Amino acid sequence: MTPPHSSGKPFGLQLPDYPWDALAPYLATAAQHRDGVVNLSIGTPVDPTPALIQDALKAAADAPGYPTTHGTPELRQAIVDWFARRRNVAGLDPRDVMPTVGSKELVAWLPLLLGLGEGDVVVRPAVAYPTYDMGAVFAGATSVAADSLDELDAETRARVRLVWVNSPGNPTGIVRGVAELKTLVEQARALGAVVASDECYGELGWGAWDPENGGEAVPSVLDPRVCGNSHEGLLAVYSLSKQSNLAGYRAAFVAGDGAIMANIVNSRKHAGMIVPYPVQEAMRAALADDAHVRAQKELYRRRRAQLVGALEAFGLTIHHSEAGLYLWCTAGEDTWTTISRLAELGIVAGPGTFYGEAGNGFVRVALTGTDERIAAAAARLGADS
Repeated sequence: MTPPHSSGKPFGLQLPDYPWDALAPYLATAAQHRDGVVNLSIGTPVDPTPALIQDALKAAADAPGYPTTHGTPELRQAIVDWFARRRNVAGLDPRDVMPTVGSKELVAWLPLLLGLGEGDVVVRPAVAYPTYDMGAVFAGATSVAADSLDELDAETRARVRLVWVNSPGNPTGIVRGVAELKTLVEQARALGAVVASDECYGELGWGAWDPENGGEAVPSVLDPRVCGNSHEGLLAVYSLSKQSNLAGYRAAFVAGDGAIMANIVNSRKHAGMIVPYPVQEAMRAALADDAHVRAQKELYRRRRAQLVGALEAFGLTIHHSEAGLYLWCTAGEDTWTTISRLAELGIVAGPGTFYGEAGNGFVRVALTGTDERIAAAAARLGADS
């Protein structure tokens, strides 16, 4: 228990319990399965970090000096080149990009870094990664769940300062097309609000959003078709955790509006929020190589196909899930009932209730298991035993 100050007020932030802790009893049940647990609740990569990235990290291991908050010029150029090659964003200024210590810390601290506070509104998707809400809490702002600014009343809309869009979405896998993003950007600009686009699953489109199979690439908020050749009021956030198996490196970046970026860089210099130099070099190697991204996506493509059939055989209906590392499913029953039934099979999924009230009745099943564990899950789901 945190001891109180002499004023009687306890030290520490008064935050809700971390939601994933609630899975402990279901993990315990699943662990009793005769063939072991298949944990598909958290989307943490399980495949090896590509050798070329490991080699770059090792080569930069002799790093006695302080790294730069803004990132080395070489890394920032690699980010610019990647945006042009993979995201249809040409001409990005290297001054307007910066590495971050994973994308979660940027999501959590962005409202504070933007100077938001009491009375300001942060809009996040109706079903969303919970850190968007926590970022508003840290800044003292108000978080509102909505998939469109048209859903807000006039009083709330007038107080909107930051709009989060997550495409492809976690946990739903929803992709926002060019027209939808363009409308959102225009509406936010009319309000004087910033649009921050969390795009960390951008390389993981399926079906109509799978370029390797004739589909369209998932659009970025910085795409000129969306933003009209201006990055004013826009930030794109990206992580290498998913595409390159770098979750353990905490390797991500943010890019966009030059004035906002300059201010964020300055604030982070004051706070000492810096990506280590060896990780910056590893990022540079990862961003320059597309082959390992294609290879990893092919692994996920096969695992996804295997799980889709098995989950449907188990009686789950898959909604959206057109991109990303998850299948968003429902059995038409309470979330925790489904979680319990899966745990009895030795399978752990993510409760939809962790992602907001609109997630009730759903579970999130990650593709991040080894081939052997995915096959085990598919066999159990198909046999329902």
